Amino acid sequence: MMFLADIGMTTVLTWALIGYLLGSIPSGVILARAMNLGNLREIGSGNIGATNVLRTGNKKAAALTLIFDALKGTVAVLAARQLADDDVAQIAAIAALLGHCFPIWLGFKGGKGVATYFGVIFAIAWPMGIAAAIIWLSVAAITRYSSMAALVVAGWLPLVMTFMGFGAYFFTGIILGLLIYLRHWGNIQRLKAGTETKIGAKVEPQ
Repeated sequence: MMFLADIGMTTVLTWALIGYLLGSIPSGVILARAMNLGNLREIGSGNIGATNVLRTGNKKAAALTLIFDALKGTVAVLAARQLADDDVAQIAAIAALLGHCFPIWLGFKGGKGVATYFGVIFAIAWPMGIAAAIIWLSVAAITRYSSMAALVVAGWLPLVMTFMGFGAYFFTGIILGLLIYLRHWGNIQRLKAGTETKIGAKVEPQ
């Protein structure tokens, strides 16, 4: 992220707020209720993301949640870039992920942020998005741990950004990655203990 001194504070705060509000839209909760799937907080892990929506048995709802969670990050970044500039777009990206992870509408208890993370990465620079997707798919296929795949992407992508010539986004990548690690702290502990749930395994209700 470049130095923001030449950008008005009002502009920065405005797009930070817009990014946060877009990111805070609880797509999974809204879709689950609209499609009569129940209260997502009382299903599976209680998470509001697409993985937990899939545990309702409704693949369409899970797919829509994944798409909308990614799109709200993408829209935040692209709108900020179009109407402000690239530095502000990076602020909007961070704010959108914060909004998803800590939405005001749900008592600041949101999702893990992976779909929104991918949404903002693709919007910042699509080659990085493709690289992130390849890393995620590779790790997930080998380990069968969705959380492990997300953690590897978040940890390595800032370096991949630099290698691919997108070093200007390095610090933004670091901040986004730290948010992913923060939201996956429980997963990290379960991975260490060998109790993390693998992709496709059933999760008992809370």
